[in-house]
Amino acid sequence: MRNFAGIEDEYCGFDAAATLLQSIPYDGTSTWGKGADKAFPALLDALENMELYDIETNSEVYKTGVHILPEILEDASPEAMVDTVYKASKEILHTGKFPTFFGGEHSVSIGIIKAFAEKYKDLTVLQLDAHADLRSEYDGTPYNHACAVHQASKTCNLIQVGIRSMDSSELAYLNQEKCFFAEDIHQKTEWMDHSIDLMTQDVYVTIDLDVFDPSIMPSTGTPEPGGLDWYTVIRYLRNVFQNRNVVGFDIVELAPQEGHKASDFLCAKLYYKLLSYKFENHGK
Repeated sequence: MRNFAGIEDEYCGFDAAATLLQSIPYDGTSTWGKGADKAFPALLDALENMELYDIETNSEVYKTGVHILPEILEDASPEAMVDTVYKASKEILHTGKFPTFFGGEHSVSIGIIKAFAEKYKDLTVLQLDAHADLRSEYDGTPYNHACAVHQASKTCNLIQVGIRSMDSSELAYLNQEKCFFAEDIHQKTEWMDHSIDLMTQDVYVTIDLDVFDPSIMPSTGTPEPGGLDWYTVIRYLRNVFQNRNVVGFDIVELAPQEGHKASDFLCAKLYYKLLSYKFENHGK
């Protein structure tokens, strides 16, 4: 087992770590670009080659400790994967540590969100994504990556950010007042505060990397033009962490490309940024 970012053992043990990192390398329902099951080693490689001092927060968050859990490898069926992830997430939530998850495709979030919604009775799910992912089923299963937040739209306060692609069948499940389309984000400035005002106190964040423009994040299964830039995303997420209680997050849909390390590095930097925001005032 590799240590997070190559750091010393003292920061990686379960007891010492404030954060748990759960890898779920499942890529069973993706329909175009494959490779999300290969994402975790690419993330670890990038983390090991990244500076661990964060300028923005003036912190070295790795010192709060990150423990990598054994991978969840269930892939017999989408249903079996979701059930296994759901049960594992419930166990993780009992630890009292900060839970983080890494895909894999976006269907891995279904079981995670179900577990969080049971623990936090007034949960907001903040989805950053190019796609609405609101289908009730796709390719014969409700546990497809195209259905990632369908249940969340029914059981949680779902806020969607960066959306720029969807099927007409999803309109029945779309809350227009809580969906911030990429086109509007590019044209307006007040959307950040407005979206945060719509959130409850406890927030779970699910990030499909295709929310970013493919000019900076081409290594994903279904890249969509017109995505968000780096500073828009991290400025927004810092505001969320500062104004709400982020109870966990996942990052999904990295599909590494041979010879292209920039996307892997963006993903590693994003993960580390979110931890830096979560523990920004730790020990200060």
